[in-house]
Amino acid sequence: MASEAFRARDLSGSTFRDVSLRDAVMRGVDVDGLEIDAPWLLEEPGRLIVNGVDVAPLIDGELDRKFPGRALRRASSADGLRDAWAAVEQAWQSAVRRVEAMPSGSMDEQVGEEWSFAQTVRHLVMATDTWLRKAVLGVEQPYHPVGLPDTSFVEDGGGTAVFRVTHPDWAEVLQARGSRMRMVREFLETVTDDDLSATRPNPHAPEHQETVLSCVRTVLEEEWEHLRYATRDLDALDERALGGRTRLGSASRQRCS
Repeated sequence: MASEAFRARDLSGSTFRDVSLRDAVMRGVDVDGLEIDAPWLLEEPGRLIVNGVDVAPLIDGELDRKFPGRALRRASSADGLRDAWAAVEQAWQSAVRRVEAMPSGSMDEQVGEEWSFAQTVRHLVMATDTWLRKAVLGVEQPYHPVGLPDTSFVEDGGGTAVFRVTHPDWAEVLQARGSRMRMVREFLETVTDDDLSATRPNPHAPEHQETVLSCVRTVLEEEWEHLRYATRDLDALDERALGGRTRLGSASRQRCS
């Protein structure tokens, strides 16, 4: 598609979803409050130049600081991957405890058009099934019925009939998630460095080969990226609840004055 030029335009409050801004150039722009979520920026690794500074490494470092254990996702040995998965499990246990301590139903609350916490967890069940059960272990029917595929799965022709549990309760979600996390842990307990160098067909493009290491790293990337999304939205729910309490408190003070 031909590039477009935007001059003297006010795009304040605009939303861009599933669009490519690769190599876009912005000059003399007001970006106060601009929020960007670019999950693939740090995979390539990509570059994001702001006022002459590539901020991608700074973002990566800050995310590693914010999420202890995230940096271990780059592990390349069996021992390193075992440590990396232990960090994932610990981080998600903390997130689950947090959402369960919030008002009832918080795990089903959506922020904007994003998945709820429960839906995010269901997607991770599906992601584990794709990259471990299907890609690495070669299970013919790998998917748990509680799993939740994303739109790209459907667009690529993936069948969704297997995901027949469309509205599972939280206990069902936790049970499915626990079984998949245990599966990864048990796989990593016995995997060797030689095993990691073996190749498997890419689950989305079988004509291409992936190493077992690459598949496991993809599971780790999915875990940390979706924890970031979930944490961001839990923060938003906390702010929403705090705002409600603040307004209620102000109204009470007004009635008492």
